Amino acid sequence: MVEPTERPASREPIDFTVESLGPRTVDSPLAPRLLARRTTHHYIEETDRVLFDDTLSKVSRRDGDLEDLPSLEPTGPRKKIFFDPSKTRVGIVTCGGLCPGINNVIRGLVSELTNHYGVRRIYGFKNGYQGFVPSYGHDVVDLTPESVSDIDGEGGTILGTSRGQQDAVEVVDCLERMGISILFVIGGDGTMRGAQKISAEIKARDLKIAVVGIPKTIDNDIPFIDQSFGFQSAFSEATRSIRSAKVEARTAPNGVSIVKLMGRHSGFIACYAALAQNDADFVLIPEVPFTLAGPGGFLEKLREKVASQGHALVVAAEGAGQELFDDDGLKDASGNKKLQDVGRLLRQAITDDFAAHDLELNMRYIDPSYVIRSVPANPYDSVYCIRLAHAAVHAAMAGRTNMVVGRWRRRFVHIPIALAVSARNQVDPHGDLWWSVLEATGQPWSFGDFAPEHVSAFGGQ
Repeated sequence: MVEPTERPASREPIDFTVESLGPRTVDSPLAPRLLARRTTHHYIEETDRVLFDDTLSKVSRRDGDLEDLPSLEPTGPRKKIFFDPSKTRVGIVTCGGLCPGINNVIRGLVSELTNHYGVRRIYGFKNGYQGFVPSYGHDVVDLTPESVSDIDGEGGTILGTSRGQQDAVEVVDCLERMGISILFVIGGDGTMRGAQKISAEIKARDLKIAVVGIPKTIDNDIPFIDQSFGFQSAFSEATRSIRSAKVEARTAPNGVSIVKLMGRHSGFIACYAALAQNDADFVLIPEVPFTLAGPGGFLEKLREKVASQGHALVVAAEGAGQELFDDDGLKDASGNKKLQDVGRLLRQAITDDFAAHDLELNMRYIDPSYVIRSVPANPYDSVYCIRLAHAAVHAAMAGRTNMVVGRWRRRFVHIPIALAVSARNQVDPHGDLWWSVLEATGQPWSFGDFAPEHVSAFGGQ
C-alpha cells in the first residue's frame, strides 16, 4: 500500500462571469416585496458576491486584492428584470437518465413563473432534445399550475427523456418558430453541453433567448455545486439494499454480499449509502484503483474479513475497478465510454478465489440502480428542487443565460455552463468523506500498490 502524498493547491484563476442578454429595464412584479428585505447572514444583496474559497490558507494563496478573489453571483429576484412577463413564452425540457426530483423542479418552475411573474405560456418539450426536432414528431405539452399540481409525488419526468445530442441549429429553429424567450434545461453534464451549444447558436443569430440549466445527476459529479438534486433521495433508497444485503450475508456460512450502486466516475452514492447504513465492510469507488489478487489485494482482505467475522458486505460503485479491464472502446448514445461490469467481475473473481482456497462461499448480488433513480424525491430533495426552480426562474427573467443554478457553500449561486461542464466532481481520496468511509469500514487506504490520485473535487463532498 502506498500512502498519500501532499496535494498541491490550485492557484489557477476561475472565471465566474455569467452572460447577460442586456440591461434590465422592466419593473419586476416582485419589486415591492424586495424593498422590505435587508441584508442578513441568510440573505445576500444582488450586488454582493459569494466567495469561492472558504479557508484562510486558500485565500492567502490567491494573488491580487480583495475584489480579485474568485466569487460567484448570488441567485434571487431582481428589482428590474429583462423580460416582460406578459409577452414571455417559456420552454422546459428534461434530458438524460432519470433522477429523483425532476418533476419537483418542473412544478416549481411552472408555479413560480405563473403565480409570481404572471407568465402564461409555458411549454413542455417531450423526450429530451428530440422534442425540438420535427422528424421525431413529438408533441408539445402546455404546462399550467393545474396540470403539474400532483406530479411531485411521482418519480421520473412527466415530459419524458432521451439521451444523445441533437443539432443545435434545429433546436434554435424550433425556439424561433414558437417565439420562446426562455428555455429551462434539466439534465446532466451531457445535457448541459447541449445547452451550451444551443446558447452559442442563439448568440450567433443575435437572438434574445435565455438558456438556464438546472443540473441533474444522481452521481453528484457536477463541479462547483455542493450537491446535485436527487442525490440524497438516491443514497437514502440505496441504504435499503445495503440493509438487506447485510442480512443475507450474515445468515449464511461464509456469506458474501455485493451491492452495486450507481456512480460512473464518482463514488458519492456508494460512500454516502455505506456511511448512512454503516454495515459495509468494503467500499470500492472509481477514484481509488485496486488490485484483486496478490499480497494486500482485495481478495486477500476479503478472505481475512470472512475468516474473522463469518461474512462480509461489499459496496461497489458501477465505475469502480475499470482499470482491471481491457479498453473495448465502446460508447453509449451520449458519447460516454461504456463501463464494463465490475459486479460480474467481482462475482467471478470471489467465486474462483474461494474455490482455489477450498472455502465455502454463499454469495448474494444486488443491483438496485434502476429502482434508486426512479423513486420520488424525499422531503430534503423536494425542498432543494423547489428552491433551485425559484432561483432558475429569477435568473432567466433577469436575462441571465448560458448558466446553471446551484448551491455553493450553502449559498444559491449562478454558475456559467462552461464551468459546470469543465470538469467532473469526484470523491477526494485525500478528503474527509473518504476518510470517514475508511474509519467506518476499517478497510485499508487502497488494495494493492496504488496511491490515490489527485482528482477533480471542485464540488461538495
